[in-house]
Amino acid sequence: MHGSTERAGPAAGSPRAVLTAAVTDALRAVGGCAGGVYLRTSTPGLLRVSVLAGVPGPLFRPWWQLTVDRPFPVADAHRTGSPVVLADATETMRRYPQLAAGLPFRFGSVYVPVVGGSTRYGVLTVLRPSASDTADTFTGGDGLRRLAAVADRLGAGLLALQRAGAEVAWDGEPLCVRPPAAAEPPVGRVGHFTWDPARAAVTVDDTLRDLAGVPDATGDGGTTCTPERLAAAVASGDAPLLLSALRDAAAGLPAGGPLLVRAADGAPRLFECRARSGPPLVDGLVIDPGPGPAAAAATDLLPDGVFAFDRLGLITYVNPRAAALLGRPREELVGRPLWEAVPWLDRPAYEDHLRGALLSPDPVTFHVRRPLGDGTAGVPLGPQRHGGDWLTLSAHPGPDLVTCRLVPLGQVADTATVPPVDEARTTAGTASLAPVYRPIALAIALSEAMTAQQVSEVVTRELLPAFGGRRLAIFLLHERHLYLAWESGFPKGFLARISGSPLDAPLPGAHTLTTGRALFFESMEHLSAAYPGMQLESSLGSRVFLPLIASGRPVGTCIIGFDRPRRFTGEERTVLTALGGLIAQALERARRYETEAGLARGLQQVLLPHRLPAHPLVETAGRYLPGTQGIDVGGDWYDVVEAGDGLALVIGDVQGRGVQAAATMGQLRSAVRAFALGDHSPDEVMSSTNRLLIDLDPGQFATCCYVRLDPVSGTALATRAGHPQPLLRHPDGRTDVLGLPGGVVLGVDPDAYYPVTELRLGPGAVLALFTDGLVERPDADIDEGVEDLRAGLSRAGAPTGGPQGGFLAALADTLTEDARRRTARPDDIALLLARRRDG
Repeated sequence: MHGSTERAGPAAGSPRAVLTAAVTDALRAVGGCAGGVYLRTSTPGLLRVSVLAGVPGPLFRPWWQLTVDRPFPVADAHRTGSPVVLADATETMRRYPQLAAGLPFRFGSVYVPVVGGSTRYGVLTVLRPSASDTADTFTGGDGLRRLAAVADRLGAGLLALQRAGAEVAWDGEPLCVRPPAAAEPPVGRVGHFTWDPARAAVTVDDTLRDLAGVPDATGDGGTTCTPERLAAAVASGDAPLLLSALRDAAAGLPAGGPLLVRAADGAPRLFECRARSGPPLVDGLVIDPGPGPAAAAATDLLPDGVFAFDRLGLITYVNPRAAALLGRPREELVGRPLWEAVPWLDRPAYEDHLRGALLSPDPVTFHVRRPLGDGTAGVPLGPQRHGGDWLTLSAHPGPDLVTCRLVPLGQVADTATVPPVDEARTTAGTASLAPVYRPIALAIALSEAMTAQQVSEVVTRELLPAFGGRRLAIFLLHERHLYLAWESGFPKGFLARISGSPLDAPLPGAHTLTTGRALFFESMEHLSAAYPGMQLESSLGSRVFLPLIASGRPVGTCIIGFDRPRRFTGEERTVLTALGGLIAQALERARRYETEAGLARGLQQVLLPHRLPAHPLVETAGRYLPGTQGIDVGGDWYDVVEAGDGLALVIGDVQGRGVQAAATMGQLRSAVRAFALGDHSPDEVMSSTNRLLIDLDPGQFATCCYVRLDPVSGTALATRAGHPQPLLRHPDGRTDVLGLPGGVVLGVDPDAYYPVTELRLGPGAVLALFTDGLVERPDADIDEGVEDLRAGLSRAGAPTGGPQGGFLAALADTLTEDARRRTARPDDIALLLARRRDG
């Protein structure tokens, strides 16, 4: 399944149709204003929006994808398999501050996992008015049950598609669809038509032929025509909108409700179409509502600019004054996406306000700057600043449309003149939330980044979209030289040439760090003038150089690149400079963690066994994989101890990570070895180790599994302390998850009791001890991971030919192969295998 923003697509019953129908049903079920489906991707642990309704795709781009380990409600719902309900903005801020910082608007939201059989496909999400704006709080009510039923049907549908051979994953851009109409339209004269896409023929009834004057293209009296002729006859100025709706219906996408269009004489009409469930035909209506919506036509006479766009971002109406202020003829505006028709509105500060109008019930008013030379000569406007005309835009949200009022700055009120202000200010003179919440969102995200690469990824994800940047580079300081640590968007190899430059080099990246001042260049000409002879990768755009200084200590330099020249307001300069400090602190913290990690890894390598003892009757093999998320190592360990006439098989996991966890692991391993060499029983070994850990009081606890094996008889005595159950593979390949009774984890209760269970390993049987990192995954239940490991062990063939000593080593590699391939391992992994030889 491939993602797309195309509105044409396969027929109903396809993956796209199943997904879009579910989103529409979900919005209807709970009165949502926007929603979508996050679906799993081909990358493990990554979710991506497959279908989006109610919010134009470009406005939701920062949230198109996320990993399942991020602190977001979508990730929690997918990971836990339980719905997440956020009644209002207050609860969202309390439970998910990073989401609230990115979308600081008054709305509630619901997130329901989509499961088919035992497979988790993704999450169905709906944004709706907050509890304070509605009569119900939604929690525990019929709304949640209705939404869960929709998610269940979607899961069953995706499972059926998967069993039929479809790939249920989404890796492309989201499919953007219209939400269901909020109310039934008024009805006057109604004309009907049917479109057969295979024949490209539209059949109309007498009412529609009289109402719209459909031309006679085939000599049949005007009863058939092409879709293009129908659209031109019904509403010539809005023909692109009508054709788009027809394509949606033919693709099996749910209709988003009637479209308000205008005939050639300006009369308002409503257009609606939807596909039949059987043959690939599209039925539609054209409604003449009579005098009801006459006010829509009256807006043509208003002195203010008025335009509207729907929840796909398509412009549906523009009055003559708005067309003049926007600098485009009406036919170039209606039916096109807002940001395509008016490209100078494609700025992060403006997008933040428009998101607010779509996601909350409150009107939004802000200032926009129309660039000079935008085809608006002769249009009388207010004051000009910084090379452009300033306009005041008021967006009034509705269930289906956002209606906007556009006036020149200074004409906001009939009796008052409003002075020019920055576009990041509202007409009331209060600061926009945009410059405030972006640093908050970045700070929260940076607090979770543990390595320099993770810091750089967060900055790329959070900072660049906030200011419209397209390029990022981070240089780190080492022995008075700047070395490239991260780049995104720059030509390949361009920055590598200056990596290693000394601090006294005549480069802005060096100067910003030595002076401690951020450097802003509004165009490449300004940069070239300040640094003549400096090689530039582009002749267009602007650049920002931020010094990265943490607690007075220079860390490096951050470069932000923009594809177009731009002016940096005083507020933007302040915010970007402050963000440089946040980035520097995060990088300095990552450097300290990396130093500690090196020490911990070295300590752990010393403490883990380098070679397991050889025994003529028992073959053993062990594997250890460090985690890849974060930079602290864990406290996983395994060991094999020759104890009397037998072997002690041990595996354990110390809670926590870092030097302390590695040190505690070393102490426990030494203790277990000492007690095992003393020929103590398994319960005595476990109890003694437990009391030792409590006496040491490291503030940590540990799990452990201890097995004393008699190699001659195959009898084994086993005990557990909160550790995952071992697996036993019988000689015939049958593999069981052992149900050993056990005691509490080590380090909690000095009087804890650890029961002992007797087992028997026949010749050729394999015992597998492992830590939870091998079977835990962010996108699946731990029981699924245990079952996968059990199945993998069961599939292993018997040793054939060659020395038997290599069988378990190969098996250990096979069982850890998937874990080795995963780039995101949140925990360490330890595995110990033991096999009685055949004789």
